[in-house]
Amino acid sequence: MAAKLEYIWLDGYKPTQSLRSKTKIEKDFSGKLEDCPNWSFDGSSTEQAPGGSSDCILKPVFICKDPQRKDGYLVMCEVLTSDGKAHPSNGRALIDDNDNDFWFGFEQEYFLWNPETNKPLGFPVNGYPAPQGQYYCSVGAQNAFGRHIVEEHLDACLDASLNVEGINSEVAAGQWEFQIFAKGAKEAGDQIWVARYLLERIGEKFNVSINWHCKPLGTLDWNGSGMHANFSNTTLRTAGSQGAYDKICEAFRPVVKEHIEVYGADNEKRLTGKHETASIYDFSYGISDRGASIRIPLATVERGWKGYLEDRRPNSAADPYKVAARIIKTVKSVAVNDNSAVALEAELA
Repeated sequence: MAAKLEYIWLDGYKPTQSLRSKTKIEKDFSGKLEDCPNWSFDGSSTEQAPGGSSDCILKPVFICKDPQRKDGYLVMCEVLTSDGKAHPSNGRALIDDNDNDFWFGFEQEYFLWNPETNKPLGFPVNGYPAPQGQYYCSVGAQNAFGRHIVEEHLDACLDASLNVEGINSEVAAGQWEFQIFAKGAKEAGDQIWVARYLLERIGEKFNVSINWHCKPLGTLDWNGSGMHANFSNTTLRTAGSQGAYDKICEAFRPVVKEHIEVYGADNEKRLTGKHETASIYDFSYGISDRGASIRIPLATVERGWKGYLEDRRPNSAADPYKVAARIIKTVKSVAVNDNSAVALEAELA
């Protein structure tokens, strides 16, 4: 029986990449990733190659059932150049986590957007709805806008066997969130991108756009959208020491610029020090502090400093591959750059 393989990839647009996809028909397909062949596309149409040498290669890296297509599969791909090397736009290739020691949980916020009014669902044509606050985890037609879309997306993700851990309406009208967790940074990124793809496709059905911008309502008194990155590795999961957590958090302080560079465009509009954010110009961390750059969850402390951290700075349009790659690089730098590595190992023992 012929299978419909939807090859999905990220284009080369800057500063924010977009999803692209096309369908490949494979006869007698096994359903296994290793049986998905590489495929080419016209990189000159996606800002990834010049017209005179336009072929780029799609390398399948993740596969799941397509919940909305009979005999369909969703195939997430890395982009390679024509000579088989990772394309400069390929953020997944930057991740140094081949042993899947790093676990990531991303909290993906977004706005459901009415293209006719150019406003979020729930906003009147003229003026604004009631101030934010009443919409968070809300119920009722006066508070929750677009639930039918969100529920269909949740079912689609579950039917695709994505590891969605929850959904909720967010602080602003028309703003929602889903959470995905994976043991392995690459798979966490794969699943977020496939979930984003499904949401975009479901939006087509209802003529509703998905607005991933981190501050689509500008300077008005409404929350922006983030993609909070919860992460751990063996050290964080087994540390048993506040000192170990402090050292890892402090490793982020001298590389704030490097993190912000991959945490999504226009983040200065969101990271203002207001609306549950730290200022983009500062770095801080604290226990149960949603106004800090990095939050140390209360559950981590209660488990005897064994758990995870939450970087609250990545925004809703950030590439989870690049976010994960930068976090992993910083966490791994602690033992390399810390002259007291031996003391740290003793502390963690």
